[in-house]
Amino acid sequence: MPLSETSGMPSMVRCATLVGARFESFIEGAYIRAEPSVILASDDTGATTPALIESFEREDMARAERLQQQFLSACRDQGTGSQALVTEISGVGGGLGGYGRLFDLIVVGRPGREADSPPMTTLETALFDTGRVLLIAPPQAPASVGRNVVIAWNGSSETARTIALSKALLRHAEKVTVVTVDTGVVTGPDGGGIVTYLERSGIKAERDDVAAGSRGAGEAMLDEAQKLGADLLVKGGYTRSRLRQTIFGGPTSHILANAEIPVIMAH
Repeated sequence: MPLSETSGMPSMVRCATLVGARFESFIEGAYIRAEPSVILASDDTGATTPALIESFEREDMARAERLQQQFLSACRDQGTGSQALVTEISGVGGGLGGYGRLFDLIVVGRPGREADSPPMTTLETALFDTGRVLLIAPPQAPASVGRNVVIAWNGSSETARTIALSKALLRHAEKVTVVTVDTGVVTGPDGGGIVTYLERSGIKAERDDVAAGSRGAGEAMLDEAQKLGADLLVKGGYTRSRLRQTIFGGPTSHILANAEIPVIMAH
């Protein structure tokens, strides 16, 4: 879990500890050190001064210590303190994108419009550079994660991969529903095919086909998840290109902007 001074940290810790306790997992908070030469402004000669670097590093060390203590304290409060640890990483070795490849699940916060919201850059780095599954925590800490799961099935390879990587969570769920919105599909198997696939893996699931009507596919999916009382949404990330979704909107962009429940996502 990347550590940062954002409003999403309590929910991120809650999501991490709920899932971590279920699997008796180690939960690692990673503080990502920034490079002074990249962050700092230069002086009149175009060089970064030693004084600026020293000041930056002093502030960075204080921030790292503060966030580490907050993370470990929050894990203790959730009863997972003995399984929690903290590390510091830099850009060497790929930063978050490289270090995240050593873990089964990466917990990030859902980006928002507020200045103290988790940054989209962290989510995108984790999604596109680690090759791992993300657990995206909503702004408010949830009471549970993964008891009642909705799979946002659209026929895509991205979602198929996300489902395959999420089987451990799905096996622990009390209820799994495969939801397909009629306007948000690509060429591929229908929801019934995924239900059969899951059942062959020992996961009981139900099929639910939804008509979007005047709603976008992302909005219709979130509405259905709320109607079903889901506490986790499983979805592939960006079946359409990031640029296209940024310009024109799309299901992934809508869900990242509006989901009030945790979201499992991979690309």
